[in-house]
Amino acid sequence: MSQAHTIIKRPILTEKATTAREATNTYTFRVLSNATKVQIRQAIESIFKVHVKSVRTVNVPSRPKRQGAVQGRRSGWKKAYVSLRTGETIALIENI
Repeated sequence: MSQAHTIIKRPILTEKATTAREATNTYTFRVLSNATKVQIRQAIESIFKVHVKSVRTVNVPSRPKRQGAVQGRRSGWKKAYVSLRTGETIALIENI
């Protein structure tokens, strides 16, 4: 497995992500917590053979989680919004 595949964990396929993809050609991915925007851009371009216009990242904070009397925390993670050039798509995500 290449370094690009370790940076990009998986696509996020929610209603909000689907709306962003259709309206602004922006794809949403869960990425490695310490990945930079440049690393995310290079990984997307090498995996999917597309041209990235911009990358925006969000650190999703951890949240408290409770099951009965047991308390814990759900770990935080990093999300990347990747905008592609006009006319380009990621075929694997479009077909889902």
